[in-house]
Amino acid sequence: MIYRKLTREEYTDLESRILYEDNHILAIGKRPGEITQGDKTGDECLTDTMKAFIAQRDAKPGRVFMGLPHRLDRPCSGIVLLAKTSKALERLSAMFREGNIHKTYLALCCSRPETAAGTLTDWLVRKEAMNKSFIVPPGTPGAKEARLEYKYILSTDRYHLLEVRLLTGRHHQIRCQLSHIGCPIKGDLKYGAPRSNPDGGVCLHAWRVSFIHPVSKKEISVTAPVPASWKGISADSLP
Repeated sequence: MIYRKLTREEYTDLESRILYEDNHILAIGKRPGEITQGDKTGDECLTDTMKAFIAQRDAKPGRVFMGLPHRLDRPCSGIVLLAKTSKALERLSAMFREGNIHKTYLALCCSRPETAAGTLTDWLVRKEAMNKSFIVPPGTPGAKEARLEYKYILSTDRYHLLEVRLLTGRHHQIRCQLSHIGCPIKGDLKYGAPRSNPDGGVCLHAWRVSFIHPVSKKEISVTAPVPASWKGISADSLP
């Protein structure tokens, strides 16, 4: 298998974004606009880019295995876990399905929630043609329960930072549920933000993942730095 040759700038950039790596798992910080797996746009996905990176870094002459056990929306940033072995992919995929990988997000919102912390429980229907989810009454055909916990952290001059812990993994769940309580995410035109971000992304960041390693059984916790474009938010201000 021949992978494309990364430029020096691409290689250095990817190398700097690796947050964790061992023989089975690689965690990388995704940027807004990158896709985690191929889609109808035909743009190169992060999974294929990392195959090329590993092939180049490790001088691998054959095929590089790089499995994707979960996804992160294209406009969002943060941690993406990749599996370097088929065993890790199978086990990580099962752990995501069973809720054994704990994901914490940061959301920079246009409004502050009425209560500083809470649990949101809604029923969501995904409209494929619109690539959008909607909150509907319980019992609606095709609806799935969506649950998350949120906590207010701080405010900047114009925006409000929430910590969000996913309890289920539904399509656009955080974006839809926060919008429903009057707190659309900065830059998220699809769910009610008044204006876009310069990079076209939305200010939703997969900040931390914690899990028991599927092979070594060690406790793993990975954190992704907040994007530099989030003015007024620094590592010192985070819990």
